[in-house]
Amino acid sequence: MKIVVIGGTGLIGSKLVKNFRERGHEVLAAAPNTGVNTITREGLAEAMDGAQIVVDVANAPVWEDKAVLEFFETSGRNLLAAEAAAGVRHHVALSIVGSERLPDNGYFRAKVAQENLIKASGIPYTILRATQFFEFVGGIAQSGIVGEEIRLSPALMQPIASDDVAAALADVALAPPVNGTLEVAGPEAIPLDELVRRFFRATRDTRKVVPDVHARYFGAVLDDQSLTPGKDPRIGAIRFEDWLGQQATH
Repeated sequence: MKIVVIGGTGLIGSKLVKNFRERGHEVLAAAPNTGVNTITREGLAEAMDGAQIVVDVANAPVWEDKAVLEFFETSGRNLLAAEAAAGVRHHVALSIVGSERLPDNGYFRAKVAQENLIKASGIPYTILRATQFFEFVGGIAQSGIVGEEIRLSPALMQPIASDDVAAALADVALAPPVNGTLEVAGPEAIPLDELVRRFFRATRDTRKVVPDVHARYFGAVLDDQSLTPGKDPRIGAIRFEDWLGQQATH
Protein backbone atom coordinates (compact mmCIF):
# COMPACT_ATOMS: atom_id res chain seq x y z
CA MET A 1 0.00 0.00 0.00
CA LYS A 2 1.40 3.39 -0.97
CA ILE A 3 1.39 6.03 1.76
CA VAL A 4 2.53 9.62 1.22
CA VAL A 5 3.79 11.58 4.22
CA ILE A 6 3.67 15.34 3.57
CA GLY A 7 6.43 16.90 5.69
CA GLY A 8 8.07 13.49 5.64
CA THR A 9 11.58 14.73 6.46
CA GLY A 10 10.67 16.70 9.61
CA LEU A 11 10.58 15.72 13.30
CA ILE A 12 7.29 13.80 13.18
CA GLY A 13 7.40 12.94 9.48
CA SER A 14 10.73 11.13 9.60
CA LYS A 15 9.60 9.00 12.56
CA LEU A 16 6.32 8.26 10.79
CA VAL A 17 8.03 7.21 7.55
CA LYS A 18 10.27 4.83 9.53
CA ASN A 19 7.22 3.41 11.35
CA PHE A 20 5.33 2.72 8.11
CA ARG A 21 8.37 1.16 6.42
CA GLU A 22 8.90 -1.15 9.39
CA ARG A 23 5.30 -2.31 8.88
CA GLY A 24 6.07 -3.14 5.26
CA HIS A 25 4.38 -0.27 3.44
CA GLU A 26 5.60 1.68 0.42
CA VAL A 27 6.19 5.20 1.75
CA LEU A 28 7.03 8.46 0.02
CA ALA A 29 8.59 11.10 2.27
CA ALA A 30 7.25 14.21 0.52
CA ALA A 31 8.83 17.58 1.22
CA PRO A 32 10.31 20.45 -0.80
CA ASN A 33 13.78 18.93 -0.31
CA THR A 34 12.57 15.65 -1.87
CA GLY A 35 10.92 17.40 -4.84
CA VAL A 36 7.33 17.66 -3.58
CA ASN A 37 6.05 21.15 -2.78
CA THR A 38 2.44 21.68 -1.73
CA ILE A 39 2.71 25.47 -2.19
CA THR A 40 4.09 25.51 -5.75
CA ARG A 41 2.51 22.09 -6.59
CA GLU A 42 5.89 20.88 -7.86
CA GLY A 43 5.87 17.06 -7.92
CA LEU A 44 2.50 16.90 -6.17
CA ALA A 45 0.45 15.05 -8.81
CA GLU A 46 3.27 12.53 -9.30
CA ALA A 47 3.51 11.95 -5.55
CA MET A 48 -0.23 11.26 -5.29
CA ASP A 49 -0.22 8.75 -8.17
CA GLY A 50 -1.30 5.40 -6.73
CA ALA A 51 -1.42 6.66 -3.14
CA GLN A 52 -4.17 5.27 -0.92
CA ILE A 53 -3.30 7.17 2.27
CA VAL A 54 -1.86 10.67 2.73
CA VAL A 55 -0.66 11.90 6.12
CA ASP A 56 -0.06 15.65 6.35
CA VAL A 57 2.39 16.62 9.08
CA ALA A 58 3.84 19.63 7.24
CA ASN A 59 4.86 22.57 9.40
CA ALA A 60 4.70 26.18 8.27
CA PRO A 61 8.21 27.57 7.68
CA VAL A 62 7.10 30.94 9.12
CA TRP A 63 5.42 32.11 12.33
CA GLU A 64 3.94 35.47 11.34
CA ASP A 65 0.13 35.24 11.60
CA LYS A 66 -0.83 36.13 8.02
CA ALA A 67 1.96 34.05 6.46
CA VAL A 68 1.07 30.98 8.56
CA LEU A 69 -2.58 31.21 7.54
CA GLU A 70 -1.63 31.57 3.87
CA PHE A 71 0.69 28.57 4.11
CA PHE A 72 -1.86 26.18 5.61
CA GLU A 73 -4.71 27.36 3.36
CA THR A 74 -2.67 27.21 0.14
CA SER A 75 -0.97 23.95 1.03
CA GLY A 76 -4.25 22.42 2.16
CA ARG A 77 -6.18 23.39 -0.98
CA ASN A 78 -3.44 22.18 -3.33
CA LEU A 79 -2.94 18.92 -1.47
CA LEU A 80 -6.64 18.07 -1.17
CA ALA A 81 -7.24 18.84 -4.86
CA ALA A 82 -4.38 16.55 -5.86
CA GLU A 83 -5.71 13.82 -3.55
CA ALA A 84 -9.22 14.10 -5.00
CA ALA A 85 -7.85 13.78 -8.54
CA ALA A 86 -5.80 10.70 -7.54
CA GLY A 87 -8.63 8.98 -5.64
CA VAL A 88 -6.88 8.96 -2.25
CA ARG A 89 -8.97 6.99 0.24
CA HIS A 90 -7.83 8.42 3.59
CA HIS A 91 -6.46 11.87 4.44
CA VAL A 92 -4.86 12.14 7.88
CA ALA A 93 -3.75 15.47 9.34
CA LEU A 94 -1.85 16.32 12.50
CA SER A 95 -3.34 19.28 14.37
CA ILE A 96 -3.14 20.77 17.87
CA VAL A 97 -5.23 20.11 20.98
CA GLY A 98 -7.06 23.30 21.94
CA SER A 99 -6.55 25.11 18.63
CA GLU A 100 -10.18 26.30 18.50
CA ARG A 101 -9.97 27.55 22.12
CA LEU A 102 -7.12 30.03 21.54
CA PRO A 103 -8.15 32.36 18.69
CA ASP A 104 -5.53 34.91 19.83
CA ASN A 105 -2.80 32.51 18.68
CA GLY A 106 -2.26 32.97 14.92
CA TYR A 107 -0.77 29.51 14.42
CA PHE A 108 -3.78 27.90 16.08
CA ARG A 109 -6.15 29.94 13.90
CA ALA A 110 -4.31 28.67 10.83
CA LYS A 111 -4.63 25.04 12.00
CA VAL A 112 -8.40 25.51 12.45
CA ALA A 113 -8.59 26.86 8.88
CA GLN A 114 -6.67 23.80 7.68
CA GLU A 115 -9.07 21.48 9.55
CA ASN A 116 -12.08 23.21 7.98
CA LEU A 117 -10.69 22.69 4.47
CA ILE A 118 -10.27 18.97 5.22
CA LYS A 119 -13.82 18.62 6.55
CA ALA A 120 -15.24 20.32 3.45
CA SER A 121 -13.12 18.36 0.95
CA GLY A 122 -15.29 15.25 0.61
CA ILE A 123 -12.21 13.02 1.08
CA PRO A 124 -12.54 10.48 3.95
CA TYR A 125 -10.39 11.88 6.75
CA THR A 126 -9.10 11.64 10.28
CA ILE A 127 -7.72 14.66 12.15
CA LEU A 128 -5.42 13.78 15.05
CA ARG A 129 -4.89 16.62 17.48
CA ALA A 130 -1.80 16.32 19.69
CA THR A 131 -0.75 18.28 22.76
CA GLN A 132 2.57 20.19 22.77
CA PHE A 133 5.69 18.08 22.17
CA PHE A 134 8.41 17.59 24.80
CA GLU A 135 10.84 18.70 22.08
CA PHE A 136 9.29 22.20 22.08
CA VAL A 137 9.70 22.93 25.80
CA GLY A 138 12.98 24.79 25.28
CA GLY A 139 11.34 27.08 22.72
CA ILE A 140 8.35 27.65 25.00
CA ALA A 141 10.79 28.70 27.74
CA GLN A 142 12.45 31.21 25.41
CA SER A 143 9.05 32.73 24.59
CA GLY A 144 8.59 33.69 28.26
CA ILE A 145 11.77 35.74 28.71
CA VAL A 146 11.19 39.04 30.54
CA GLY A 147 14.52 40.58 31.52
CA GLU A 148 16.39 38.00 33.62
CA GLU A 149 13.26 35.93 34.35
CA ILE A 150 11.11 33.44 32.48
CA ARG A 151 7.46 34.37 33.09
CA LEU A 152 5.03 31.59 32.22
CA SER A 153 1.42 30.68 32.87
CA PRO A 154 0.81 28.07 35.60
CA ALA A 155 -2.03 26.61 33.48
CA LEU A 156 -1.97 22.86 32.94
CA MET A 157 -0.46 21.26 29.85
CA GLN A 158 -0.28 17.57 28.99
CA PRO A 159 2.82 17.40 26.78
CA ILE A 160 3.80 14.37 24.74
CA ALA A 161 6.87 12.78 23.19
CA SER A 162 7.11 13.07 19.40
CA ASP A 163 7.69 9.28 19.26
CA ASP A 164 4.24 8.75 20.80
CA VAL A 165 2.66 11.19 18.33
CA ALA A 166 4.21 9.36 15.37
CA ALA A 167 3.04 6.00 16.72
CA ALA A 168 -0.52 7.31 17.14
CA LEU A 169 -0.53 8.80 13.64
CA ALA A 170 0.61 5.50 12.12
CA ASP A 171 -2.17 3.59 13.87
CA VAL A 172 -4.79 6.18 12.87
CA ALA A 173 -3.65 6.23 9.24
CA LEU A 174 -3.87 2.45 8.89
CA ALA A 175 -7.32 2.31 10.52
CA PRO A 176 -10.54 3.26 8.68
CA PRO A 177 -11.21 7.04 8.43
CA VAL A 178 -13.31 8.32 11.35
CA ASN A 179 -14.41 11.48 9.47
CA GLY A 180 -13.84 13.32 12.71
CA THR A 181 -11.22 14.39 15.23
CA LEU A 182 -9.22 12.29 17.71
CA GLU A 183 -6.82 13.47 20.42
CA VAL A 184 -3.50 12.21 21.74
CA ALA A 185 -1.78 13.53 24.87
CA GLY A 186 1.07 12.71 27.21
CA PRO A 187 0.63 10.64 30.37
CA GLU A 188 0.78 13.56 32.83
CA ALA A 189 -0.81 17.02 33.16
CA ILE A 190 1.84 19.49 34.36
CA PRO A 191 1.59 23.27 34.99
CA LEU A 192 3.48 25.04 32.22
CA ASP A 193 5.80 26.91 34.59
CA GLU A 194 6.64 23.65 36.42
CA LEU A 195 7.27 21.88 33.11
CA VAL A 196 9.93 24.45 32.22
CA ARG A 197 11.40 24.27 35.76
CA ARG A 198 11.87 20.51 35.32
CA PHE A 199 13.43 21.09 31.91
CA PHE A 200 15.81 23.68 33.39
CA ARG A 201 16.84 21.36 36.23
CA ALA A 202 17.65 18.62 33.73
CA THR A 203 19.60 20.98 31.47
CA ARG A 204 21.28 22.82 34.40
CA ASP A 205 19.76 26.14 33.36
CA THR A 206 19.83 28.46 36.38
CA ARG A 207 17.31 31.04 35.17
CA LYS A 208 14.32 31.70 37.43
CA VAL A 209 10.85 30.65 36.25
CA VAL A 210 8.07 32.88 37.61
CA PRO A 211 4.39 31.81 37.48
CA ASP A 212 2.22 34.55 35.97
CA VAL A 213 -1.47 33.93 35.21
CA HIS A 214 -1.41 36.86 32.75
CA ALA A 215 1.63 35.61 30.81
CA ARG A 216 0.71 34.99 27.20
CA TYR A 217 1.44 31.75 25.40
CA PHE A 218 2.32 32.87 21.87
CA GLY A 219 -0.31 35.61 22.10
CA ALA A 220 -2.98 33.79 24.14
CA VAL A 221 -3.84 33.77 27.85
CA LEU A 222 -4.25 30.20 29.13
CA ASP A 223 -6.45 28.35 31.58
CA ASP A 224 -6.35 24.68 32.63
CA GLN A 225 -8.58 23.67 29.68
CA SER A 226 -6.72 25.59 26.96
CA LEU A 227 -4.06 23.00 26.09
CA THR A 228 -5.36 19.82 27.73
CA PRO A 229 -7.39 17.13 25.94
CA GLY A 230 -11.09 16.36 26.28
CA LYS A 231 -12.64 12.97 27.04
CA ASP A 232 -10.92 9.70 26.13
CA PRO A 233 -7.74 10.84 24.41
CA ARG A 234 -5.12 8.29 23.44
CA ILE A 235 -2.37 8.53 26.06
CA GLY A 236 1.32 8.31 25.15
CA ALA A 237 3.63 5.94 27.00
CA ILE A 238 6.68 8.15 27.52
CA ARG A 239 6.83 10.31 30.66
CA PHE A 240 8.59 13.68 30.63
CA GLU A 241 11.19 12.60 33.21
CA ASP A 242 12.04 9.51 31.17
CA TRP A 243 12.34 11.59 28.01
CA LEU A 244 14.64 14.07 29.80
CA GLY A 245 16.78 11.13 30.90
CA GLN A 246 17.02 9.90 27.32
CA GLN A 247 18.14 13.33 26.12
CA ALA A 248 20.91 13.40 28.71
CA THR A 249 22.34 10.12 27.43
CA HIS A 250 22.32 11.16 23.74
